[in-house]
Amino acid sequence: MAPATSNKNNLFSPIALGDMTLANRIIMAPLTRNRAGDGNVPQDMNIEYYRQRAGAGLIVSEGSQISASGVGYPGTPGIHSNLQIEGWKRITHAVHKEGGRVFIQLWHTGRISHSSLQPRHILPVAPSALKAAGQAMTYQGLLDFETPHALTLDELPGIVDEYTTAAQNAKKAGFDGVELHAANGYLLDQFLRDGTNRREDSYGGDIANRMRLLVEVIEKCIEVWGSHRVGVRVSPENSFNDIKDSQPQQTFNAVAKKLSDYPLAYLHVLEGDMMTGKREVDYVALRNCFSGLYMANNGYDLETGNRAIEQSHADMVAFGKLFIANPDLPDRFAKNLPLNKPDHATFYGGDEKGYTDYPKYAGG
Repeated sequence: MAPATSNKNNLFSPIALGDMTLANRIIMAPLTRNRAGDGNVPQDMNIEYYRQRAGAGLIVSEGSQISASGVGYPGTPGIHSNLQIEGWKRITHAVHKEGGRVFIQLWHTGRISHSSLQPRHILPVAPSALKAAGQAMTYQGLLDFETPHALTLDELPGIVDEYTTAAQNAKKAGFDGVELHAANGYLLDQFLRDGTNRREDSYGGDIANRMRLLVEVIEKCIEVWGSHRVGVRVSPENSFNDIKDSQPQQTFNAVAKKLSDYPLAYLHVLEGDMMTGKREVDYVALRNCFSGLYMANNGYDLETGNRAIEQSHADMVAFGKLFIANPDLPDRFAKNLPLNKPDHATFYGGDEKGYTDYPKYAGG
């Protein structure tokens, strides 16, 4: 059970993840930027982008597809080909040279894809054949989502194998660990939430069944990485990608309790709904269901991040937009310096503009 009393730690306190110590608790959140090169291979400007932000206690990379069928957007990197592994290897080397630590986020988008992005133009996969509302981002522009192929029982071991191989590839690429993306309406989240999982077999129905695929993936990734090098990200009430759960508090309290059975690096929680701003889940209660390290995310700043750690509501805090615009965010926080404002128009796709050209503080 997590402590309820205050402590003397703050964003600048070191923290141990198993046998690895992070210099601070200011985490760079995974951020889709759509700037991978041909073949979804990380390229030169990606190296500079991550190198600039190595002052984070931990960088969690942008979501990276575990397989060609996991792709859901143009220009997003993978970790399933030799060229992708070599591209990431250059990034991890650059981050480590600056004294930083970096996990890769393993990603399968599930139904949030389109046949035009899939090998042989087959349908995307999902727990159930339920079409998402909205449109997919494709190389041909925005196209309506399609009704996905519901994964069969004999296909699910193949998904687990893809995650296992991706975890092995991440080791080859020099990462310090992996984060499993079980949030924001993507495949593992689609299994967790009852709005997208209507299965009537051992992977559907009650929450013990709905979390079965995630648990199987966790167990395999821990076999690859060992203790405290596998993190998990969830988003209990985020409605992004047309997803919902009828009982998010109960569902994700149960997920947190189950994940306490494993020597995870952390549980990374996107708190609230990015789309509406609603925040109805009791995240302190959820945090108290998890026996390991809790990483909070969504809307935090220096003051609220410090308060969350001081009050033991979180052990680490992940920052997204602030890290996009401020490559030297930990230094700016430490010295209480003014922050650059992010340019929303350059978040997704493009070149170095709005990517590697945000300045460090001139007087820093």
